Amino acid sequence: MKENIIGRSEEKRLLDKIYRSGKAEFVAVYGRRRVGKTFLVREFFESEMVFLTAGLAHENSARQIKSFYEDLVEYGLPRQEKVPADWIEVFSLLRTLIKSSTKQRKVIMLDELPWMDTPRSGFMAALEHFWNSWASARRDVVLIVCGSATSWIMDKLINNHGGLHNRLTHSIYLLPFTLAESELFLDSKGFRWSRYDIAVCYMIMGGIPYYLEMLDRQMNLSQNIDNLLFRPNGALVHEFGNLYAALFRNSSNYIKVVEALSSCRSGLTRNEIISHTGLKTGTGLTTILRNLETCGFIQTHQQYEGMKREGVVYQLIDFFTLFHFHFMGKKRDLSKWTSIQGKAEFHAWAGLTFELLALCHLREIKQKLGISSVDTRSYAWRCKGENGSQIDLVIDRADNTVNLCEMKFSINTFSIDRQYEMTLRNKLEQFAKRTNRRKSLQLTLVTTYGLADNKYRNIVDNEITLDDLFDKAKS
Repeated sequence: MKENIIGRSEEKRLLDKIYRSGKAEFVAVYGRRRVGKTFLVREFFESEMVFLTAGLAHENSARQIKSFYEDLVEYGLPRQEKVPADWIEVFSLLRTLIKSSTKQRKVIMLDELPWMDTPRSGFMAALEHFWNSWASARRDVVLIVCGSATSWIMDKLINNHGGLHNRLTHSIYLLPFTLAESELFLDSKGFRWSRYDIAVCYMIMGGIPYYLEMLDRQMNLSQNIDNLLFRPNGALVHEFGNLYAALFRNSSNYIKVVEALSSCRSGLTRNEIISHTGLKTGTGLTTILRNLETCGFIQTHQQYEGMKREGVVYQLIDFFTLFHFHFMGKKRDLSKWTSIQGKAEFHAWAGLTFELLALCHLREIKQKLGISSVDTRSYAWRCKGENGSQIDLVIDRADNTVNLCEMKFSINTFSIDRQYEMTLRNKLEQFAKRTNRRKSLQLTLVTTYGLADNKYRNIVDNEITLDDLFDKAKS
């Protein structure tokens, strides 16, 4: 039911528009595995669904066809004497089922579509024929396809240069929950966690609904993490390996790349990735990096050295993967999460991960700064040398202003001391000097609970707190 869908306001508005369009619709919903694609579509169109099926992981064409056919029978198609011989026959039977439906709009969902497209199966040709020769001419068909192998969706549907070129009417890239949506989700389940605990949970699980669904409200956060990730048979103990194996062929090379990126939170260039992993340059590495980006595990951004653009930097942004390499990938006896709390290891991880948390909520930061409608570009900046410094987030604004953003995680209000004040002053001076500044600079500090009131805080122009990151950003 639609009432079960937490957040996703923009996606729900679009799906409602699609349903009411009065024309044939071909929609691709894609995004990271476990992000809630199937749940969103199934719950939104529960009463309008004429047919739903899902591809089988790592199965051959015959098994895919048999599974599809059995689902057709389950939805009301009379059983045939024989299982269909090929995909053309399967889609012919799907047409028969659709024509027999009395629903005003016929919603068909093909989930995990990339798994159906096995080598030399003829699946794509049959899908093209189904849409181009029949479904696209009907005003009552809404075909929705989903997939976690986002690179496949991009190559075979969104950027298709064959029979399905420009055939998609809409595409929806489903992102993980924001902090605000995570809070709504947990509230709906009866959790009474503080925003601090929700933020720490986010820095572990990354706003992935499937993971949040596993939390037990009778346990506190630390107990939940112990139960899911640190107990020998915990539900998420093997999730990392399963996650990459389900998405990528030759997943070991993908894991080499994300492991290398996990060692440098600010990101690595392509040459640095090659140096860390031993992988060869070429189309193979290009494919790995592209697939990781389109599946939402990494992002690319520009990094500047003074005024010179250094080129593309690849940054790991999947919180669960980062947590795995920091705590679970080590070959040692795992301590319980409860025993790590408050120790140096926790604070080192939290400090670095809080930076990523802020970067993933740039819209909320812009809203707090009052610049939601201002054109901006964001990048990382560094300068080398004796007085070198680094700024993880620079917001370069079209209104002649630049925000230099520092992120600090603390369990209390953050106190700027004399040494840190000198560090901040050096960053401002170096940025102004090395970039030949022509815009006004504003130093922006993002903290959990704000700044302590002392004589050094005046160096900061803008304060952003954890509460601000929870505010729902206006579109």
